[in-house]
Amino acid sequence: MRSREYDLDFRATARRTSAWGMGLLAVAALFWTWCALLLLTPYEVESPDGRNTDTCQSRLLTEYGTANDGRHNGDLCGDERDWPEALLILGLSVPVSVAGAVLFTVGTVSGRMSAHSEAMRELDRLADTPNAF
Repeated sequence: MRSREYDLDFRATARRTSAWGMGLLAVAALFWTWCALLLLTPYEVESPDGRNTDTCQSRLLTEYGTANDGRHNGDLCGDERDWPEALLILGLSVPVSVAGAVLFTVGTVSGRMSAHSEAMRELDRLADTPNAF
């Protein structure tokens, strides 16, 4: 493979790596959005007999403790959205975010370094040719 073909192949691989990184960062953003929705939005819970529903405040921004007290006060809101579910989603987003950031950075830096080396080769070629200026 000639040098130019190798360089073009290298840049295509760098673009693909960067695109994979962006994709993983988008997936991590979806995880973060899902976690934020679980923690910040109010929700409804049905009674055990299924006849009526109770409106519950958000898990994170609760004033009167309806989302955190639980069944011992006769409240069903505490059991509907558990903290472990939100923390699991947040925990899943961490390795996806790290992998996405690493892949995006590697792809971007590889592409820029390839462009820089091509520019340096072009400058060296121009400097070596007589009467270039």
